[in-house]
Amino acid sequence: MSLSPQRRQEIIDALRRGTVPRSSLDAFAVGLDRFEAAFEDEFAKVAAGGSQFKAVRGEYGCGKTFFARWLADRARKQGFATSEVQVSETETPLHRLETVYRRLMERLSTADTPQGALRNIVDGWFYALEEDVLAEGIVAADDTQGLMNRTTELLEQRLSKVSSTAPTFSAALRGYREAQASEDRAAAEGILAWLAGQPNVAAASKRFAGVKGDIDHFGALSFLQGVLIVLRDSGHPGLLLILDEVETIQRVRSDVRDKSLNALRQLIDEVDSGRFPGLYLLITGTPAFYDGPQGIQRLEPLAQRLHVDFQTDARFDNPRAPQIRLPGFSLDRLCLVGCKVRDIFRQHAQDPDRIASLCGDDYVRQLANNVTGKLGGKVGIAPRIFLKKLVADVLDRIDQFPEFDPGRHYALTIAENELTPIEREAMGASDVNDIELDLPD
Repeated sequence: MSLSPQRRQEIIDALRRGTVPRSSLDAFAVGLDRFEAAFEDEFAKVAAGGSQFKAVRGEYGCGKTFFARWLADRARKQGFATSEVQVSETETPLHRLETVYRRLMERLSTADTPQGALRNIVDGWFYALEEDVLAEGIVAADDTQGLMNRTTELLEQRLSKVSSTAPTFSAALRGYREAQASEDRAAAEGILAWLAGQPNVAAASKRFAGVKGDIDHFGALSFLQGVLIVLRDSGHPGLLLILDEVETIQRVRSDVRDKSLNALRQLIDEVDSGRFPGLYLLITGTPAFYDGPQGIQRLEPLAQRLHVDFQTDARFDNPRAPQIRLPGFSLDRLCLVGCKVRDIFRQHAQDPDRIASLCGDDYVRQLANNVTGKLGGKVGIAPRIFLKKLVADVLDRIDQFPEFDPGRHYALTIAENELTPIEREAMGASDVNDIELDLPD
């Protein structure tokens, strides 16, 4: 895969920090080709006006976030908008859909706008409406007021379905359009922020658009409908919405957990009912979330909806099923990923041949073995810290120091403060406070 210098740098910088890159993940993805055909078919259905739901399961370290971003990268290349929302107990509780909607809008991405793409999408939509008006041949291009009036009429027609349940959505778009036309930048900014679900928007901006209050739990779903219409009319076939780490709802109070599970059930039911044409909803979670007593098993309709038989050999898993499982990392797969990352690094190294000589396939395997050994032999937990060590401790030093030889000068060390709680647990608890207890409510 050919990568631009900027893309290569973004990948290496993310891995050096111990995080998952946000684009070009095809360059070092391993073992995901089995899902490609099913996802391409499902994207085609969504682009044709359908909607889709998929649940992804996998143990910690198997690459759920990587998988989600790999899929998002593929979706953006097909013209989709994407948004990745990390579910959390405090910042993005799943039972508060208005907060989920706000995070969705904050992280809205397109192929040419990595984050916060709402403004470009809305502006592109109004441009498309104007082009449609001019194509009618009734309004002249130099008739500014006539163009504004006819564009507003067309706006109302396109959003008629949403306006019946959320009239303030179209009112806010009208207000944004009028604020732009009158060059009132402050009002336009405020209205766009309100459309994105932001709280504490200036009252003057709301008055300009004729709206009040903030978007609530139920309004968020209607606004999502409106966003999907705007996306489609502005040339995007749909939206891939990723709710990552949904298993965090297992750690909240039982009443909040039940509300969160019900909100998830509501979302899935609405997707199935056809309320959100152009939406692909994907969630990720651990097996304990799908199978355990504190997860979806607490809500029978949700458990029935997501049930898939995983007793059969994983080789025969159905990628079209509503729930799919990601394969765990093997040492061979870990080494293959490491070699691909090394080859990406070589492309912008000062001395590519020296990288190849001092960090060959055998050395990559040796480092993978050592990292895995430090983590109690748990290969599935090793990828993040392995790739961080490979880039920051080995490849960077080879590139910068002509006398550095990792075989002679580098000994692997892993400090507890650079590990996640699960990685520390695998490495071995050194203190009673490091031991997590699974207590009943």
